[in-house]
Amino acid sequence: MKKKNYKILLVEDDPNFGMILKDYLELHDYTVILAHDGVIGLNEFKKSDFDICILDVMMPRKDGFTLAGEIKQINKDQPLIFLTAKSLKEDVLKGYKVGADDYLNKPFDSEVLLYKIKAILGRNKEANQNEEPKELDLGKFKFNPRLRILSNNGEEQKLSPKEAELLKLLIRHKNDLLPRSTALLKIWKDDNYFAGRSMDVYVAKLRKYLKQDERLEIQNVHSEGFRLIENV
Repeated sequence: MKKKNYKILLVEDDPNFGMILKDYLELHDYTVILAHDGVIGLNEFKKSDFDICILDVMMPRKDGFTLAGEIKQINKDQPLIFLTAKSLKEDVLKGYKVGADDYLNKPFDSEVLLYKIKAILGRNKEANQNEEPKELDLGKFKFNPRLRILSNNGEEQKLSPKEAELLKLLIRHKNDLLPRSTALLKIWKDDNYFAGRSMDVYVAKLRKYLKQDERLEIQNVHSEGFRLIENV
């Protein structure tokens, strides 16, 4: 994937770390605008279009969560990644509730950040090219997300609304990790114990539907989420 046309807004209040990360991303052909606090970051966002925003959480004048909320008011589809030195579950959930696509705890491997950026941009490019496609291919199956119909050789399975939404997310993250929190907050609007147990039931139902194709597998990733694997 060519990255030279992608533009990133990096909002990081540590000037040394900000410049190192900016230089690193530019070495990989991204155009990077660096802002040193949330107020400046919002002003930069208003002046230009960005393919992705990378926001530090703890910043003076305006924290990353507040900035993300204001960015989402301007563009609800704006991709976001949070960077934070805090790893509390409450903070991670708050980030996803604001609309984060991903979350990285400091210190982190720069190559992991590159992978996450590439994955998010790839998914958004595909989504923009196919906004709510009429039919999705999945192994031997055809999935119509609008009608919530999963078909195989003329046999049709009508999915419930939650089954259809979960399958869409799994397909969007196919061969990649779908974090539990992402699915729970987007579909169940909560990340409590009971919502998690409910989602496990729906995953089991989808496994049952997909077992007709031995190439398809929904894997559990312990404490992290699920992976829909399509073996070639």
